[in-house]
Amino acid sequence: MWLFLAFLAVPLIEIALFIQVGGLIGLWPTLAIVVLTAALGTMLVRSQGAQAMARLRSSFEDLRDPTEPLAHGAMILFSGALLLTPGFFTDAVGFLLLVPGIRSWLIREIGRRVEVRRVHMGRPPQYPRDDVIEGEFEVEDAPRNGPSGWTRH
Repeated sequence: MWLFLAFLAVPLIEIALFIQVGGLIGLWPTLAIVVLTAALGTMLVRSQGAQAMARLRSSFEDLRDPTEPLAHGAMILFSGALLLTPGFFTDAVGFLLLVPGIRSWLIREIGRRVEVRRVHMGRPPQYPRDDVIEGEFEVEDAPRNGPSGWTRH
């Protein structure tokens, strides 16, 4: 039901805002604002998206939980879709989602409503102690020149 109301309300709000703003400043300035906000939004989404990807890569490299960088990236992507949609209301929501503090607040609020039961990352599987693999090895004192013995044919 909420989704239906959103799909009904958002276009009505946009139409009302277009009529009001167009009546105040005229057709061409209104259209120019829509095009300028789309261009500005695209630039901001591109730069913030690159920063979000860098934070995501860093979390993977450091074996940290990637939930927060992924959530920020998803919100930046959603804000880009809103900014490319013509309209004043969608542009306002899209620009708000580009503010890191607002995204962090939204992530906290959504996190209060979502329960994570298990997160597993970065640890090797634990094998039972009775699965022992025996082998022989030799320690070489001199360093090898070239590939390791494991890759030699």
